[in-house]
Amino acid sequence: MSFSSDTKQELSRITPEKKCCMLAEIAGFIRVCGSIRLAGGGKFKIVTVTENAAVARHFKKLLKDYFKIDAGLEVGQSESLRKRRIYMITIGPDQLSEQILRETGIFMIREGMDYISDGIYDGVIKTKCCRKAYLRGLFLGAGTITNPEKGYHFEIVTSTETLAGDTKKLINSFVDLHAKVASRKKSYVTYVKDSGQIKDILAIMGAHSQYFIFEDVVLTKEMRNAANRQSNCDQANIDKALATSSRQISAIKKIAESKGLKSLPEKLRITALLRLENPEATLEELGEMLDPPMKKSGINKRLKRIEEIAEKI
Repeated sequence: MSFSSDTKQELSRITPEKKCCMLAEIAGFIRVCGSIRLAGGGKFKIVTVTENAAVARHFKKLLKDYFKIDAGLEVGQSESLRKRRIYMITIGPDQLSEQILRETGIFMIREGMDYISDGIYDGVIKTKCCRKAYLRGLFLGAGTITNPEKGYHFEIVTSTETLAGDTKKLINSFVDLHAKVASRKKSYVTYVKDSGQIKDILAIMGAHSQYFIFEDVVLTKEMRNAANRQSNCDQANIDKALATSSRQISAIKKIAESKGLKSLPEKLRITALLRLENPEATLEELGEMLDPPMKKSGINKRLKRIEEIAEKI
């Protein structure tokens, strides 16, 4: 299973303790994956569709716990080329379909006329716990999280720009969260790409097991990247040291061929011979070979002096 599916499986096992949170989660779920269809006689029904069996069972239970109805559940196939199994939950007129739409803020009245809103109804997200529940409902209905091994991306897909903006506002109402919105073909995506913020969202929704799995992957990747950076840095230092040693040896050989090493002052001659005998040694190691030992800076000054003499030849 994917990381998203595992997260939804965990969230589907959460039963809100408060009635207000039940309603908020129901509202979020219907908002992103529900549709209104005519049922005859001027009445209508609500049909929600999900590809996750656990989510379907969870939503059906929420409806029963809050509205005391037994919504219909059918299994079918999607119309896409991949023919995935889908789960359809149907709420008919005799199962309070109109009342549910009104309580969730989807069916509204303006100037005496009924209309279907396309944003998030403030009345169901008055408290922090309800905002968490609504976000959970949105994610269960239309959210995905990329496997952290591959990258960091959390998103909720919505059908209107207004709903995407309200979803962004909802996410950003929590401390240190900064969601963004982008258009994608005929839909809008509210997304977060920061690993720390995605961890916070998992915790806010109540996916604590997935939070720790996500955190473990992030820490492992950070340690691996740090080790790689250190390895690259070490290799770069080695390459630099070898290049410097090669340059120093070339200068020493130039002096030896033109004037002879005996032309060098004794201290420089000893250093030059030491470098010729130990081409791969670091400056610290060369310094330790002298009697008495010298610091890196002292050896470096001597070798630079040798290079200056070679340049004048």
